[in-house]
Amino acid sequence: MSGRSSRPNFTARPGDADRWIQAADGSPRGLPANNFTARLTIDVTPELRGRIKVAAFRRGTTVADMLRELLAGEFPADDGDAE
Repeated sequence: MSGRSSRPNFTARPGDADRWIQAADGSPRGLPANNFTARLTIDVTPELRGRIKVAAFRRGTTVADMLRELLAGEFPADDGDAE
């Protein structure tokens, strides 16, 4: 093979990286993007992950929405809490 392929690159660097980073891809379920400012990562066994996914499916919701509701109920916002 001589010459370059005419296929486009898989990714291209943005011209203005700061604007690209700040651009919102949209927010889950149409909620304002500023409601979700951090990603929480936890390690669970594959079996527990499967049980969580099945529970969410049976409830007609997503795993993320179900866990947000669970965490919000377990850790309610108090007026006296400092963030």
